[in-house]
Amino acid sequence: MKNSLIGLILIAATAHGSAIAQQSPNWNDNPNNFQNSLNNWDNSPNNWNNNPNNWNNSPNNFGATNGVYDNRGNRIGYEVQAPSGVTNIYTNDGRRTGYVPAQQR
Repeated sequence: MKNSLIGLILIAATAHGSAIAQQSPNWNDNPNNFQNSLNNWDNSPNNWNNNPNNWNNSPNNFGATNGVYDNRGNRIGYEVQAPSGVTNIYTNDGRRTGYVPAQQR
């Protein structure tokens, strides 16, 4: 019993340590990096390029190529790439729900 408890503790500690090791801090992916920040005008939903009222982002534009869809094929939002290369993801009503950092060259 004591050996199996020690074994479980060692497994848990190893799993925890490997999870921490996989979280390498990368400034390019960090939301505190201004390039990714919602405070950056290029990422703001108030910027016309990102606004849901812009026809290119409208769910009523059936020719739009920037839609984001769920597994059932329902449009749940849209994505817009900022000049910096960050891809911003918005809901259909214009709330920014995430981003994909610019790719490093």
